[in-house]
This record gives sequence, structure tokens and C-alpha cells, in this order.
Amino acid sequence: MILMTYSYGKLGVAILFVTLSLLLIYIAYRKLLAYMGKGEPVKEDYCVLYSQEDQVVSGEVEVYFTTETPKEVTIELLDADLKLLQTIRSEQFSSGGHIVRFDSSHLSDGVYFYSLRTDNQKTMKKMRVRKAA
Repeated sequence: MILMTYSYGKLGVAILFVTLSLLLIYIAYRKLLAYMGKGEPVKEDYCVLYSQEDQVVSGEVEVYFTTETPKEVTIELLDADLKLLQTIRSEQFSSGGHIVRFDSSHLSDGVYFYSLRTDNQKTMKKMRVRKAA
């Protein structure tokens, strides 16, 4: 049997070296993530358009959106083929939440889209229209 002797000093240095290496790798990883995240879009530059996809609508429809800063916003109604049917509203909106109402009674039953457009954004949501019986 071979008797092995351990040097606790060498073992401690090895543990410190591994710990320091892992810490440096973690710091470098965080720096890389911070550098890669610099190009992310600024949330304040965009509006949030809320969906009505889980509801069937009829009559007066309420389109709700929020904006962090005052913006020129255009709300449009599109058919199932994404062709423009009508511009519902186009104006300057202040910051905060807004409800834009429009009458869907002239539409036939089916799937439609409503769109929110600004100078740097276009987003669409789907809605299903069914006339009240």
C-alpha cells in the first residue's frame, strides 16, 4: 500500500484557483450579456396593442392600446386577406392607455384584423366578428 501525503496548502491554492477562474468566467459572461443587450429596442418607443382574439365581437368594438410617450397613431381595420377596409382613427395620442371605438355592424361574420401603426411600428391583432342574432 502506498501512503499518499497531501499538502493542504497546495489543495487550498487549487480550490482558490478554480473558484477564481469560475468567478472570472461568470463576470465575463455578464459583461458579454450586457454588451449584447445594448441593441435592444427601447420599450418607451413602442405602443402595446391588446388582443380580442379570444372573444367574438359584434356591434361597437373597443380597441385598447397603451403608449409610454405621445405619438401619432393610426388604427386600421383589415380583412382576412390583410387588405385595408378602413382607417378607424389617425391622430396624436398622449401617453397612457387609450380606447378607440368603432362600429362593426356593417361587417359580415368572419375574421378581421385591426392594426396599430406609428412611424416606427406596425402591429396587428385578430378578431372574430359575429352579428348578434
